[in-house]
Amino acid sequence: MKRRLTLRRLGSGFYEYTIVFIIFFAVALCLLPVMHAAAISLSSNSAIINDRVTIIPVEMTLQSHIYVGSDPAMWQSMLVTVVITAAYTVLGMTLTVLAAYPLTKKWLPGRRALLLLFLFTLFFGGGVIPNYLLIKELGLLNTLFALILPPALSIWNMIIMKTFLASIPESLMESAHIDGANEFTILVKIVLPLSLPVVASLSLFYAVFKWNSFQDALFYINDRSLQPIQLTLYNIVMDLESPSIAIQEGAGAQTNRYPKAMKAASIMFAAIPIVCVYPWLQKYFVKGLTVGSIKG
Repeated sequence: MKRRLTLRRLGSGFYEYTIVFIIFFAVALCLLPVMHAAAISLSSNSAIINDRVTIIPVEMTLQSHIYVGSDPAMWQSMLVTVVITAAYTVLGMTLTVLAAYPLTKKWLPGRRALLLLFLFTLFFGGGVIPNYLLIKELGLLNTLFALILPPALSIWNMIIMKTFLASIPESLMESAHIDGANEFTILVKIVLPLSLPVVASLSLFYAVFKWNSFQDALFYINDRSLQPIQLTLYNIVMDLESPSIAIQEGAGAQTNRYPKAMKAASIMFAAIPIVCVYPWLQKYFVKGLTVGSIKG
């Protein structure tokens, strides 16, 4: 018996250590590229050219960060990105809640047909060229609306929200109905306060998606004053292969002086704001994704 218990403990310990090693390895895979980019952004040009930089800065200097911070185009792009991300997140969460809440009601006529219609758009799309022609016909080219309205509702996020809302006891809403509350009052005063974890989690999903997107801006935005930070970063990264094109697109002539260091500093400039937001929502993140999975 004691031998069995010992073997069981050894097996359990080996399993736990294996899980810890896998998690540590995955975290290292995520952190090492970021640490390398940060080290390059803080290293001298000679150290970068000689490939002496790994994850620790060599001959530390802040020149690249000073150049990036003194470039008005970077701050303009950052402001545009903040405005787009905030508007997109608010609009996306509003549409997500308004689409998910009615689909939890069994009495809603055509509920299954509506859900299938939503799911259809999850697997099939019009394509790049039809989308561009649609945006052009709507007169949204070179406007921020072209970056906010088309992808405003994420069907995947809506399904997560619907699953979470379906787990809320129906008795709470029935009690509110008895007290004379309508559906809008129930949604605002009962459902949304109980859904704070999933709202925070999906808001983070929306914000990160829009903060990191640049392809739609590449297609729809030609005005340099309306370019988000990721498109500006894309122009800077392309500067190494074709500097003249990148300068015409708004990357700035300063990037040619210290190409790799400037790219790394620009990457850190674009990544740090959204990374700083995550700790504020972390306490809701896991709970928002697991509570809604109780009920399918």
